[in-house]
Amino acid sequence: MNIVQSPFADTAPILLNAEALSCVKQDRVLFEQLSLQLTPGELLQIKGKNGAGKSSLLRILAGLARPDEGQIAYLTQPLHLNLAEYAANLCFIGHQSGIHDQLTALENLQFWRAAAELEPLDDYALLAHLGLAGLEDIPCKMLSAGQQRRVSLARLWATKAQIWILDEPFTALDQSAIANLQQHFIRHLQRNGAIILTTHQPLTMQYPALNTLEIHYRW
Repeated sequence: MNIVQSPFADTAPILLNAEALSCVKQDRVLFEQLSLQLTPGELLQIKGKNGAGKSSLLRILAGLARPDEGQIAYLTQPLHLNLAEYAANLCFIGHQSGIHDQLTALENLQFWRAAAELEPLDDYALLAHLGLAGLEDIPCKMLSAGQQRRVSLARLWATKAQIWILDEPFTALDQSAIANLQQHFIRHLQRNGAIILTTHQPLTMQYPALNTLEIHYRW
């Protein structure tokens, strides 16, 4: 695997530190002895072929699964000792949309706000900004895959979490929506946010600190 180090890596505080992680699925070692660090203002892109273990790594880093070996620390403390604090500062969006398809776009967004105890804002304006004007009150099951993805990603405009972990966030989006999302990434990083993501599509904008980690497929 290749890691491109941030020029600020030696001076920035470490939000997330993973050491010697290993993951085994169905008797196949996806990765082992994998280490990484995440600092404020950094976007870390995880690269690799399908089946290399990218999604498994993201789930481990999000605290949704345990590594077979290795340790993860959040703000220098073992993750299992401050998981609640970490979860409160994390926005995880997986490869699936994660929306309730019986609810409307507006109802999904209002549910996420209430669950995170966030103050209500102009959700109609937000959904319009994401290209969903006129679709706010339609059940999500009736929306296209790209529209459902936009509903799911609306959380990134509503959350106050510092750390975002995103699995293929550009899936089903058109170029305009991808550009809008990347601009939002940059604003988040400029506010000392941090992002870990996977994507098969190129990142086309200039980021404050863009690092890459490549997981090689293992037979």
